[in-house]
Amino acid sequence: MTVAQFAQVLRQLREERGWSQEHLAERANLNRSYLGEVERGCAVPSLLTLDKLAVALGVRLSFLIACCEHSKNHEA
Repeated sequence: MTVAQFAQVLRQLREERGWSQEHLAERANLNRSYLGEVERGCAVPSLLTLDKLAVALGVRLSFLIACCEHSKNHEA
């Protein structure tokens, strides 16, 4: 999983829910500008942050990672 793949999956899941970055950041207890950096692939989130985002999105962390792997397989 690359930072760019995670960024793309995170943005897609957020947009599918019709949420703003601010809304997701609030749900995940993260700073909105930091979330923007993560979505642009400019910041590398920690495992704790990945878990916060998964919980905020209502998905398992393993699902979030699997989505990134699925995205990777479709690029190849």
